[in-house]
Amino acid sequence: MPLPAALMLTVATAGAWAAAAPPRGWWPLLPLGVAMWAVALHGRPLRARLGLGALTGSVFYGISLLWLSDFAAAGYIAVVVLETGMLALAAAVVPAAVVGRWSGGWWTVPAALVLLDAAQTAFPFGGFPLPALVLSQPDGPAAGAASLGGSLLVTGVAATAGVGLAALVITRGRRRLLAVAVAAVLGAAPLVAAAAVATSPVGTLDAAVVQGGGPRGLRAVFTDPKETTDRQLAVASRITGSPDLVLLPENVITSRGPVAGTAGDARVAALARELDAPVVVGVTESEGDAFRNAAVLWSPDGRRTGRYEKEHRVPFGEYIPGRKLLETFTDLTSLVPRDAVVGRGTALLDSPAGPLGVVVSYEVLFADRVREAVTAGGRVLLVPTNASSYVTEEVPAIEVAAARIRAREFGRSVLQAAPTGYSAAILPDGRVLARSELGEPALLREAVPMRTGLTPYARLGDPPFLALSGLVLCAPALLTARRRRRIAGAGHHTPTEDGI
Repeated sequence: MPLPAALMLTVATAGAWAAAAPPRGWWPLLPLGVAMWAVALHGRPLRARLGLGALTGSVFYGISLLWLSDFAAAGYIAVVVLETGMLALAAAVVPAAVVGRWSGGWWTVPAALVLLDAAQTAFPFGGFPLPALVLSQPDGPAAGAASLGGSLLVTGVAATAGVGLAALVITRGRRRLLAVAVAAVLGAAPLVAAAAVATSPVGTLDAAVVQGGGPRGLRAVFTDPKETTDRQLAVASRITGSPDLVLLPENVITSRGPVAGTAGDARVAALARELDAPVVVGVTESEGDAFRNAAVLWSPDGRRTGRYEKEHRVPFGEYIPGRKLLETFTDLTSLVPRDAVVGRGTALLDSPAGPLGVVVSYEVLFADRVREAVTAGGRVLLVPTNASSYVTEEVPAIEVAAARIRAREFGRSVLQAAPTGYSAAILPDGRVLARSELGEPALLREAVPMRTGLTPYARLGDPPFLALSGLVLCAPALLTARRRRRIAGAGHHTPTEDGI
């Protein structure tokens, strides 16, 4: 393909992936974009693949991460450049050519994108998976593979469908039919296997999820904590009867020092006694120059009987990496005056309704945090969160998409509570049972299934699929070496282009 056409396909790929991302969620555009990307990269030398990957990333991340510019233009540019570099590297590891029947390494694109998704959950600063491709797939058929192989397999299945489409353009004759058939089998097999996976039901949970509403687009340092508390408890006062659980959002109670004995403690304890129900509330406690971010459980008699402190903090939101160095160049105190303390302990709350898994806000983007909660015995997953700082709906929509993927990965219902949205109740199959509107007060009262047992993904995690992706990327080089040995053994010499 001429280079100008490849450049146009690359830009189209970026546009398709941006349209597939939350909140739009047009999931068919992910495999379509993969097909265009594979065709554009096919047969290109290393430098060209790097350039096409960088162009894809600059357009895709430039669009999908635009919400970051509301915080700091320099930070937005830095993240876009970093993520673009990672996508360019993914393009670079797609081989240019292979000797023999499979000319070109276009069919390794799914493996490269799987490794990209994995890298985004680990780097930088412990991971930044908000632009991950998998978040476009909760409504797509590929999400059915989540219980078998997690988000990495979901990405792989969706991308395999894309290279199946690319095969219609790249290959010819019987090879075209074979390539399409192989892509169809590889894409469908995980879905068939995952369909046989089921966790075990152990009753239902009558849950009340509280959203107090209020203004959006304000950083925590510019808000009145008492107003936040008042709005959440005003909505909680509308709860009738005695639910099995009441869930309030992250950062509802703010205290100087431990929450015990404060006015907020007394108000939540009174609510728990009035409803004769356990209440889980997000609490922020000052501790010297730092603070603690916890989900605290009040029992029906008003006592505090459980606590989980957030372990995976938000970089540049809850702490500043390299704070002392960066503060020599810019003012950070006005936006993030204190760093959060890293929590310890298991992501589980033992309640009268049974063991409840809990992850706080940003942690729902990381399967390892949810895996800890589920393997410890959590029958339902609680996600108290706070995305009120963001003006647009991208981050709240990303959190809901991540929660839906986590529900399918681990076979658990998910209850998410946010001060200004989105709050949601999600079934173990990823369907959204109820969802609030942004900025509006809301009370979601839903009965969700509780489950026990572990899915294959909960048992195995990501390593098998990381290893498989690495093997697929190495396969072209192995095929090339094998072909060369056969030619050398036959006493012939055939010039070839090396695979990368």
